[in-house]
Amino acid sequence: MPFPDIQISVVREERDLDAFIRFPWTLYRNDPHWVPPLISDVKKLLDRKHHPFHQHAEVEYFLARRRGARGGHEGEVVGRIAAIVNHAHNEFHEEKTGFFGFFETIDDESVAALLLQAAADWLSAREMERMRGPASFSSNEEFGLLVDGFDSGPMVMMTYNPEYYIRLLERHGLTPAKDLVAYYMTDETIPERLLKLLQRVEDRAQITVRPLDKKRFDQEVELIRDIYNSAWERNWGFVPMTNAEIDHMAKELKPVVDPDLVAFAEKDGKTIGFALALPDLNQALRRANGKLWPFGLVKMLLEMKVRKIRRIRVLTLGVLAEYRKLGADVLLYSHLYRRGTAKGYRAGEFSWILEDNMPMRRALEQIGASVYKTYRIYEQPLGAGAGAENGRGAASGGADAGLDAAATDDGTHAGEGAENGRGAAATDGIRANEGASSSDARTSRGTE
Repeated sequence: MPFPDIQISVVREERDLDAFIRFPWTLYRNDPHWVPPLISDVKKLLDRKHHPFHQHAEVEYFLARRRGARGGHEGEVVGRIAAIVNHAHNEFHEEKTGFFGFFETIDDESVAALLLQAAADWLSAREMERMRGPASFSSNEEFGLLVDGFDSGPMVMMTYNPEYYIRLLERHGLTPAKDLVAYYMTDETIPERLLKLLQRVEDRAQITVRPLDKKRFDQEVELIRDIYNSAWERNWGFVPMTNAEIDHMAKELKPVVDPDLVAFAEKDGKTIGFALALPDLNQALRRANGKLWPFGLVKMLLEMKVRKIRRIRVLTLGVLAEYRKLGADVLLYSHLYRRGTAKGYRAGEFSWILEDNMPMRRALEQIGASVYKTYRIYEQPLGAGAGAENGRGAASGGADAGLDAAATDDGTHAGEGAENGRGAAATDGIRANEGASSSDARTSRGTE
């Protein structure tokens, strides 16, 4: 079906890239919950020459414009999308899955359809068999579409979108592949019995927990690297991070990391697990409106100093498989809780957690946490056989992709990471019996 008033174009010039980056400021200008990202961070993420994701991926950016009065190129921008082939994902899962991400559009089904079709055609030309998303760029960055919980903004390194995106994707034939949930709790919701349990575990376990040593930052990153890629490998959608990606994440996080909110578990002189939480920098980031200079940084610092950040997001917690069920996860949560509440944090988010990871979900609920946001990954078959598969439901989507839903039994939790987010010191006990959560600079995942 032709849409003569809409033109889809590939981002080629600097001004097109600038329009791609800045379109959300127009789209969300009246939305009080949207948190503007730092423009400089988005530029670095999209930079094919310098961001490490692009070392193992192919990406194309598309813009949707209304045609100008003379049918020209410079019409009003009404949408954007990225098409992504993540070779690291496909090699790890032995499949041919392409992704779409950075999806933003006005509430217009024709615009959404043209953007999604442009991404699908580009992926099909590269022999991808299905399209999945939104993923900007992968499960190690912003991941999923918000489908429930529109009454509040995102925490640090979590995504946000208008509610009408659900309708636009589903009208185009995309079906659910997997839901991801975010739990929330305050320091007042942690039962006294849990605090006593934590103390008993600490007393009997021959495991010690220590905070991050910033003087040994590079060595600490090496420890995280080893545990992350080992503890999370069975997670649905997991993609191992390269050394370059972890180094980049560490560089981005170093200025904002609080050593008391990073914990390492050790046994017999070996580091067996770690946990990472971040203050909800989004509380201050929204004041900068995408720019640190000339006044954005001042506004952020004033926000942090005057109003204080009272929430944290637990991005990641992971324990090596052979040391699970020894209580290391409980001790890591206990450390975050005690250090966090001592610093004045009063609430926290645990995100994201796979919908079918029932051991972790039950553990969170037993200590008083509750689901307050849900995110969804959609997918659609591409090429030959697409019609036969279009009727698939959510449950079969993940299985078809070769990602075993049963893998979630290891107690992992994952989420999004270093460039958005919300957290809480009160959250440590939350996944006490469960396992792990981890994250890249913009991601949180769990495994234990």
